[in-house]
Amino acid sequence: MSDGFPCVFLAANNGGIGGGEVMLLRIAAAMRELGVDVTAVVPAASPMMTAVTRTGVPVIPLASRSRFEWMRALRRWDRTRPPGLLWCNGLVPAAATAGRAHRVVHLHQRPQGLHAPLVTLAQLRAVATLVPSRAMLEAVPHAWVLPNWTEPIRQANPSPDAEGRMRIGFLGRLGLDKGVHILAQAMGQLEERMPGRFRLVLAGEPLFVPNGDVEQMEQALRPVAALTRRVGWVDAADFFDTVDVLVVPSIVHESFGLVAAEAMAAQVPCIVSDAGALPEVVGPRGDVVPAGDPGALADRIAEIAEREESSRRAPLFQRWLDEYSPAAGLARMSALVDVLGVRRA
Repeated sequence: MSDGFPCVFLAANNGGIGGGEVMLLRIAAAMRELGVDVTAVVPAASPMMTAVTRTGVPVIPLASRSRFEWMRALRRWDRTRPPGLLWCNGLVPAAATAGRAHRVVHLHQRPQGLHAPLVTLAQLRAVATLVPSRAMLEAVPHAWVLPNWTEPIRQANPSPDAEGRMRIGFLGRLGLDKGVHILAQAMGQLEERMPGRFRLVLAGEPLFVPNGDVEQMEQALRPVAALTRRVGWVDAADFFDTVDVLVVPSIVHESFGLVAAEAMAAQVPCIVSDAGALPEVVGPRGDVVPAGDPGALADRIAEIAEREESSRRAPLFQRWLDEYSPAAGLARMSALVDVLGVRRA
């Protein structure tokens, strides 16, 4: 490979569209802008195939109706794929092609349980392993860090709440791992201390959340039901127009913190827990509280409520520009493709 890799094949983790698949679309766009010959390999007749097709990136669809069939189809296709670098965008394609040469393993989730030894297998003969944060290096040593980035989001412009309350927002999957019950407990404490001062706005649904966890979460939310407005899944930019502070209260090790980066882009004040990569995303000037501690979260919300609005918004937008904007992502991708030996037009 003295002349470098002539092209890159981006293999999707699955046919649905989650955070990792969104990053595949952004990686593909960045590679095209850099002059890289890039093609996406995705399950046929899937939402991911539709999304890639809309971008104009060439697509290789492989027939599959399940994760197992997708892995078999990828391994079969990989036996005869043209010369180039296979970018495995997730553990599924990385495991499916384990032991094959000329691959990059890009992990978007922290490996846990049975996935941990599977990562070791998936890395066999890989050119490099990528993770989105330094926090993930604890679980995947010797990987290279490629932080995620977001699309630009217009600056939030929330109109005042009709009842004069400060609106505390949550955006994401509604589950115990995301700390929704901790946020509910914090809101209950705030209502006891400062009645009528705060409102909770929940955006998202409990997708793929065990029934037992949903029941526990709903039980925690019941005492603050009168303070809570649920809006389901909404566009992030529209959501940020309806809240004054975003809270990311996860209690599990997050591999990144995309919603926090999006809030930074929209110049919305953000509080995160110290779970995984969240403190890394917001940086030293961010508002960080101990995971699983509703009292500490309530105290920080109350503290932010006393700040001038301009001082709430200012610090983290510049960090987004420097670290998680499209320009930052493109610069990192440019350096990475050169290190990997990928040709440019």
